[in-house]
Amino acid sequence: MNRTQKFALNSLTSMVSQIVVMAAGMITPRLMIATYGSEMNGLVSSLNQFISYITLVEAGIGGAAIYSLYKPLAEEDHARISGIVVAAKKSYRQAGYIFSAGIFILAVVYGLLSNAESVTFGTIFTLAVILGINGCFDFFFVAGDRVLLTADQRNYVISFATIINTVLRTVIICVMTAHQMNILLLYGCASALVIIKAGIIVCYSHNNYTYLDKKAVPDRGAMEKRWEVIYQQILGIIQTGAPTVLATILLNLVSVSVYSIYNMVISGLNGVLSIFISGLPAGFGDLIARREETTLRKTVSEFEVAYYYILSIVYGLAFALIMPFVSVYTKGLSDANYYYPLLGAVIVLNGLLYNIKTPQSMLIVSAGMYKETRWRVTIQGLIIIVFGAIGGRLAGMVGIMLGSCLSNLYRTIDLLFFTPKYITHGAPLKSLLRMLLVMVNIIVIYGLSLVYSPECMSYLQWFKLAIIYGVWAVVVVTASAYAFEKKEFISVMKRMLSLVKRKV
Repeated sequence: MNRTQKFALNSLTSMVSQIVVMAAGMITPRLMIATYGSEMNGLVSSLNQFISYITLVEAGIGGAAIYSLYKPLAEEDHARISGIVVAAKKSYRQAGYIFSAGIFILAVVYGLLSNAESVTFGTIFTLAVILGINGCFDFFFVAGDRVLLTADQRNYVISFATIINTVLRTVIICVMTAHQMNILLLYGCASALVIIKAGIIVCYSHNNYTYLDKKAVPDRGAMEKRWEVIYQQILGIIQTGAPTVLATILLNLVSVSVYSIYNMVISGLNGVLSIFISGLPAGFGDLIARREETTLRKTVSEFEVAYYYILSIVYGLAFALIMPFVSVYTKGLSDANYYYPLLGAVIVLNGLLYNIKTPQSMLIVSAGMYKETRWRVTIQGLIIIVFGAIGGRLAGMVGIMLGSCLSNLYRTIDLLFFTPKYITHGAPLKSLLRMLLVMVNIIVIYGLSLVYSPECMSYLQWFKLAIIYGVWAVVVVTASAYAFEKKEFISVMKRMLSLVKRKV
């Protein structure tokens, strides 16, 4: 398969995966809150976030290995590929032991310091251990094969395994929640399904990369960028996890539960957007490795137009539809106030600022420019921590999210100038104008909700409203793309139509 075909297959499977994950993400929190209460839902969300921080013991292994695999995969250098994969697996196993110890420490410390009112130390300790099982399996059994599949643009295998795991996990949670089973037994059974996901990925890798030599000498040179990559990973985890952690420390678990509902929506939207970039970092990395600068600039320009087209629609609808959705979703939940329009608006704005820099930040990964951006991402991390903490003290959850918005705004401006200067060697003005066009599109889309905003009392009413807004959004964004980005827009449409015809 060529790059375009791999991109199409990755996008299709990623789309199905994200739909399944998004549906599961909507079903399970509602059941958890209704059955076990907002505090328990906040506890699970908080523990999952702290566990994601412990995964930093990976220390950039995956990012460094993926970047190092681009060139040998392009050249079909099987010996070097084997050496890199063996080195990655060995590093992951070492990190796995540290991760396991970290989970145990988290379970003890969180249990002792938690301000939960209705949950015992024993429950918190055991729940933390159970929730950490997925990470342990990934470190010891899956991670090495996962990085190879990602570098080879075969993300569709990972997506398929995720779909199977998510469906089975959701079924188990639904059934056991309906019978009000013990929360520890519920998550214990759900976490055990990671064995199936691991089996799918490992078996595929074993059958399709038969040339891999498990006894190859580990290529430790491939891990040279490991400590540089970790800065990018720290940024990503801090950026997405800081609100939950700050709310846990500064506020309470009920506030975490309220935030988790809004964040569930944004996570779903980000999942939709990730469909359109699945496998692309590896594709751009291949172009960079081959030094095809002209093709790179053209492809990046077209990708920006396509991505911002989708981004405008997705986040225009998010601003217009998030509060009607939350009102329907939380209907009947009385142990906390989930209807918070200002919080909803700030969270959506933060999601927009986080995603608007994707075309630029993705190229940093593709080019492996981790060391060159180290101090920049450090500043971004400090902004969310410092201003998020100050905002949390002054304005609660809204203040925390404003700190996150400021952090993302800084990074967007920084990448707007860094990427053209050091990677694409183009001018930043075009990307800036495209970002401004996204903002204008979103304002116009949201404007309809100010004129036409009927009350939503059911999912059916919300779905009808979403269709009306959706049609309006497509018309607005298509018209602006045709008016201001006609050449690139037509080129993207022709490429998509050509791919569809070829498949047919």
